Formats: sequence, structure tokens, C-alpha cells
Amino acid sequence: QVHLVESGGGLVQAGGSLRLSCTASARTSSNYAMGWFRQAPGKERGFVAAIDWPGASTNYASSVKGRFTISRDNGKNTVYLQMNSLNPEDTAVYYCAASRNYAYTSPRDYNYWGQGTQVTVSS
Repeated sequence: QVHLVESGGGLVQAGGSLRLSCTASARTSSNYAMGWFRQAPGKERGFVAAIDWPGASTNYASSVKGRFTISRDNGKNTVYLQMNSLNPEDTAVYYCAASRNYAYTSPRDYNYWGQGTQVTVSS
């Protein structure tokens, strides 16, 4: 069982930056890939980014590529999402999740989830 806790959300103006963190309660030494998803009101939960266990390979949604960067520090059991050039369309609850494959983009393929952190971008 992996327990995930997100932090770092908040209110930011358009064009600003935020860094989200997700800390796992147990060492994710079972080769878990980690992903970030987001869900805006009235919309389905959608894929944002994912990273493999070693941190060597990443996968991004086209809407965030070039603006967001996913990274991880396995020594700290933490994965990060650096978000730059934020716009109001990025407003959502952001969730981190664990999977067996960083190439997975469907929420159904992720086994463990955090509780989410709210990101609000004002225009």
C-alpha cells in the first residue's frame, strides 16, 4: 500500500509559477512510476505528466508540454510538478498517483492516489 500526500497548491496570477509536491508514505522501491492528473469542475480527471521510477523518462500532456516539468527524488520519496506560465485553464484539483508504467495516461491504470491539491490561476 502506498499513501500519497500532495502539497503546494494555491492561488497564483496568470503567468506565474507553482511547484507541487507529492510525498509517499512508503519507499516506492517497487518500481512505481508516478503521475500527475488534474480535474476541473464538471470535467473528467485528465492526465498531466508522468515519470518512470529512475526519473530518466517522462511523459506530458500536449497542453502542458514546455510549461510543466515533472521530477522525482526517490531518496525523499517525493515527486514534483513545476508549473510555469500558468493560465486560467490550468485551474483544477491536482492529484498525484502511482502506476507500474509511466506511459500510462488513463486514471484507470493508476493504483494509488493522493487526496488532491487545489490550484487556482486568476486572470
